[in-house]
Amino acid sequence: MITQSYLTDLTYKINGACIEVHKILGPGLLEKVYHEALKEEFA
Repeated sequence: MITQSYLTDLTYKINGACIEVHKILGPGLLEKVYHEALKEEFA
């Protein structure tokens, strides 16, 4: 069973990964570039 605490923690980690990728790559790139970078960050 998935708890609210688990979902909150997962959301925090996902948002952190997105912010980290954006800090490294910066704005203005194609969405595909961010998708690929996030795949690497999640791995």
